[in-house]
Amino acid sequence: MMPITMARIGETLVIKKITGRDEVRQHLAEMGFVVDTSISVVNAAGGNLILQVKESRVALNETMANRILV
Repeated sequence: MMPITMARIGETLVIKKITGRDEVRQHLAEMGFVVDTSISVVNAAGGNLILQVKESRVALNETMANRILV
């Protein structure tokens, strides 16, 4: 497993684990980041990521993105 921040642009991966406090995991789940969901990296700039999850694009800062393990 690795954090999504280490993935290349255009790469599609499956979420294996979400780390962090319960509140953080719940917040990510509400945005669609749940285990066994496919996500892809759309763009990366300054450590921030734009991720495609389901039918939405979501921007996450590096700290939040590091909690998503693929």
